Amino acid sequence: MLEADSAQIALWFDTMATDIASRLGDNLEQTRVVGIRSGGVTVANALHERLQCSAPVGELNINFYRDDFSRTGMNPSVGPSSLPSSIDGQTVLLVDDVLFSGRTIRAALNEIFDFGRPSAVLLATLVTRNGRELPIQADVTGHHIELPHNQQIKLTSDPLELRRLGTSS
Repeated sequence: MLEADSAQIALWFDTMATDIASRLGDNLEQTRVVGIRSGGVTVANALHERLQCSAPVGELNINFYRDDFSRTGMNPSVGPSSLPSSIDGQTVLLVDDVLFSGRTIRAALNEIFDFGRPSAVLLATLVTRNGRELPIQADVTGHHIELPHNQQIKLTSDPLELRRLGTSS
């Protein structure tokens, strides 16, 4: 079942960018935009373009930091992360596509602090949904959705759509 098409998602990006610019004010130029692979990078690039930040978008591969591989049966594919400049003393805009349990964000924060000590981290997610397992919430979000715990939602990039997936274990 389709939840949102590219036109609706573009409106969410616009709203998020306005909210982020308002929150960061003059600090926006020094902000480092960092997306979590893979869906978060798509969202980070869209926000980066709208915010017109000068530093390139950074990418985090948080697979090494995940704590749920044994539970989900996933096999980690650990690859490099790419942060284009120092984050020490900078504001980091951490971006992901969907905030569900909070475990991905926890892993991303662990990795960010391996790169340095930012002055602040602002979390932006395209979608938040029910089912948090950790006390983590987005500062900026495009849309909130309630789903049964056994369903997932996924951002696809070509075409840009948000799709509800069937049951998961």
